[in-house]
Amino acid sequence: MGSLEFKDLFTHDGTVYGDWRDEFHKNGCAVVKNVISPERAAYYRQKQIEWLQSFGRGFDPNDESTWTQEHLPVNFKGSMYFAYSSTHEKFVWEARTEQGVIDVFSKLWGTDELLVSFDGMNIALPRQKDLKWSPWPHTDQSPERLGMQCVQGLLNYAPNGDKDGGLILMKGSSKLFNEFFQETRKQADHEDKPPEEENFKDLFIFSEDDVRWFKDHGCEQVKINMAPGDLVLWDSRTMHHACLPEGDQIRHVQYICMTPKKFAKAEDVEMKVQLFKDWQGTTHWPHCNLRVQGPPLRDGKLDPQNRDRPLEPPEMTNRLLQLAGVKAY
Repeated sequence: MGSLEFKDLFTHDGTVYGDWRDEFHKNGCAVVKNVISPERAAYYRQKQIEWLQSFGRGFDPNDESTWTQEHLPVNFKGSMYFAYSSTHEKFVWEARTEQGVIDVFSKLWGTDELLVSFDGMNIALPRQKDLKWSPWPHTDQSPERLGMQCVQGLLNYAPNGDKDGGLILMKGSSKLFNEFFQETRKQADHEDKPPEEENFKDLFIFSEDDVRWFKDHGCEQVKINMAPGDLVLWDSRTMHHACLPEGDQIRHVQYICMTPKKFAKAEDVEMKVQLFKDWQGTTHWPHCNLRVQGPPLRDGKLDPQNRDRPLEPPEMTNRLLQLAGVKAY
């Protein structure tokens, strides 16, 4: 694996900023507080609940007996929603275009000329009885792509403490990514591993031995607790996974990732524009690794409730069209 392409698209020159960027450059992750107001976070929580209810499957946020897959649209791992053109709902785009969110990524990359991923949301219900679930420590950057190339984000809408599920990061693991992959590594044979023929370029699932390797090399696995309106960022080389809520609080988050438009090849921008026109989602990557996500399958068949456009399409503002790659900067 030593012959793989190595390219840092961004290097830190050692500047001390006196803000969250210092933590980010030191550990490969950071929580940015109060990126949106608690009132805005409450608005997004409500919109997510309304979206779940729009399928008419009987989901009731106040009735735990309806917290099952039968009452929900099709999702991944019980809580991640990428299908039904949901990645282009008006409220999802409103979150992406919050000035506070854009400012964080502009500050990080040193440019306002950004692209955004058409990424999903996560609505995790505590104690979901019909969920077969296991943790899957992974990175959304594969060893085929060494170097600092992407930064992921998660905008948090609900109180998120020790018992409320959420993101678990292997703090500092991004710095050891290249060293780890100097040796030939095999992905863990996890139940959520995609079929080999699909070649999910930017996914690597780690085994328990791999997790131990990072711990033995000084990394610490931490559960990230956040208040409504906080945004957490992590270098895509950071090992991470989620844990399910055990308390009474439903987890509400939106995945948001932005990278400079200059990272994108012309053909990738072209594909991104087409995906936008077709109301299709993307991976976490805004500027590359773009592919059609595929329709929602219920019991192995196309869900008859599939949607090929959002319930409430976004307002086509200038900023939105720039972030989508449709309009030039």
